[in-house]
Amino acid sequence: MTLSTPAPMNATASNPPSGFAEVRQLVGAETAAVDRLILQELSSDVLLINQIGHYIINSGGKRLRPMLLLLAAKALGYPGQQHITLAAVIEFIHTATLLHDDVVDESTLRRGQDTANALWGNSASVLVGDYLYSRSFELMVRAQNLRVMDILSQTTTSIAEGEVLQLLNCNNPATTEQKYLAVIARKTAILFSAAAQLAAVLNASPEPIETALRDYGLHLGIAFQLIDDALDYRANPEELGKNLGDDLADGKPTLPLIYAIEHGTAAQSAVLRHAIENGDREAFREVYKIIESTDAIAYTSLRAKEEANIAITSLSVLPASEYKEALESLARFSVERSF
Repeated sequence: MTLSTPAPMNATASNPPSGFAEVRQLVGAETAAVDRLILQELSSDVLLINQIGHYIINSGGKRLRPMLLLLAAKALGYPGQQHITLAAVIEFIHTATLLHDDVVDESTLRRGQDTANALWGNSASVLVGDYLYSRSFELMVRAQNLRVMDILSQTTTSIAEGEVLQLLNCNNPATTEQKYLAVIARKTAILFSAAAQLAAVLNASPEPIETALRDYGLHLGIAFQLIDDALDYRANPEELGKNLGDDLADGKPTLPLIYAIEHGTAAQSAVLRHAIENGDREAFREVYKIIESTDAIAYTSLRAKEEANIAITSLSVLPASEYKEALESLARFSVERSF
């Protein structure tokens, strides 16, 4: 099988911020302000909420979603401070979904550390996740902007729908690529999309710019999740921060498995179908060999690069700036990363 290569993801400046650390440094002051607000808003007289909230927030996440909002706001020349508050909202929502995801998936390791549910139990993790959702809505009200509340309320609804759709697809080897992409668009990409779009809403930017940033975030989020799918079969577990084969153990038919089922031999497809139906981590080595032999990882990476290219193209309506270049760099990082 020959896989075509998408057009290169070109930079638009002579010295764009290329590395993730360099991009993060570009909004270092704003990120620090977001972190201070997060710690302030996590404060509760219920000790367990403080313990779990601080544990998750300080567990080494990339802060990619709030970073999108901060960079987009700077790219638009937004003069206010509400992007700090909404970046904290985005991180609270993301953290709440992680707490709930780990309970649903019965995960024990995330970012190289024990999950909250492994340390404090499922009930505590779910309830603290609910608390973070509630705090996020308290924070978003401070923006006093109905469009902001509309976007974020629709986003949280979509995330919940995506979770349910994923649950319906679990242990189902008949899941198609189209159905899987619909899941990750709702479950993962929608929060990326909202983060970028909110910058335009805060800045009262014209509709074409708001649409462009919304599309940028959506396609970036899809690319990011597709690479996560690939990393579950090819990454260094220590660098990735979780156990390889977790998706297989959960019976999740991610794109590498879907593609391999469609393009493998009848015997190979039967092995993959059985592994998905039974959540068979013990079959990981055999499944990995089939995925490799069918070029399923290469195909997944190709699809991710196509999505990242669409994201970068969406930014063409923005004026040239180092912040626009940083947003382009994040799209490249999403598909070139190893963690």
